[in-house]
Amino acid sequence: MLIDTKIDDFKLRFAEIKDVPLILEFIKELANYEQMSNEVIATEENLKESLFERKMAEVIIGEYKSKPVAFALFFHSFSTFLGRPGIYLEDLYVKPEMRGKGIGTIMLSFLAKLCVERKCGRLEWSCLDWNAPAIEFYKQMGAKPMDEWTLYRVCGDALDKLAMKFSK
Repeated sequence: MLIDTKIDDFKLRFAEIKDVPLILEFIKELANYEQMSNEVIATEENLKESLFERKMAEVIIGEYKSKPVAFALFFHSFSTFLGRPGIYLEDLYVKPEMRGKGIGTIMLSFLAKLCVERKCGRLEWSCLDWNAPAIEFYKQMGAKPMDEWTLYRVCGDALDKLAMKFSK
């Protein structure tokens, strides 16, 4: 189902299983932009499983004149202090030739609307420190950096080693 937006010829829709190759293409384009292509190990198979079989995250696709030009991947988080869920935006990507047309604003606005409809207490995401255009855009949307928080990550061998500490 296509969702009309305030931008002529730009519509949003929730991704379907047939979109898995497109989602992976967007992920690779984003990784290239962020100079992290070597970190992409996602496959169509594990995206299909995670997104559509296990339903661990959701994706919206932005289409301009019926052509996919943007995507956002998000999932629910939970705030113990608020006692309510939130939405964590893992990735938002707009193709370079479509930037500056309000597409990112519409996509964030849709996610904010989804937060309100789902009775979520917050919409949050991370941004690379060097991505000045994105940082400025987010601040214009009313987002505030969480300077007092540091993101931590355990993955790969460290994740396996930590998991091993659980049992004898």
